[in-house]
Amino acid sequence: MNGAIFFSTKYGSTAQYANWISEATGLPVFNVKDSDIDLLKYDFLILGSPVIYYKLSIRKWVERHLASIESKPIIFFSVSGAPAGAKLDGWIAESLPESFILKMNHVALRGRQIPEQLTWYDRMMLKIGALTNKDPEARKEEFEGFDFMDKSSIEPILKLVEQFQLSEVLT
Repeated sequence: MNGAIFFSTKYGSTAQYANWISEATGLPVFNVKDSDIDLLKYDFLILGSPVIYYKLSIRKWVERHLASIESKPIIFFSVSGAPAGAKLDGWIAESLPESFILKMNHVALRGRQIPEQLTWYDRMMLKIGALTNKDPEARKEEFEGFDFMDKSSIEPILKLVEQFQLSEVLT
């Protein structure tokens, strides 16, 4: 099967994961802001997006291209400070069409937030959010930042790519 990686990014964590996946698989990688690629020439897609203000930044791109991608196998990776779980699932449910969510293979990856690299607005919003956050660990991360980037965390994505490519060989 012929696949490609499409991602959106704001501060670079999602781009880093997309590039690591590309290096490991040999698949081409495209930033959704920079590309006007023919999606129909790919049999499967890997889509990556950060969570910004509790929403996936790739959501509008998915909506615009839903007709072209809904019939393809999808590996979706989200990048945020939040681990896999109900909170992250809720943000995804608010961002993507239910039909898309039901068919995608989701892998939650942890990202990086370095307060000094954020825009002034994003820093202020994080501080406001931290003041109201009841979770002490999350509050600390919102104030101080975090770095959960880990190349080995892409392994589940690489296994899914292998499965997609193997299914073509078997058919």
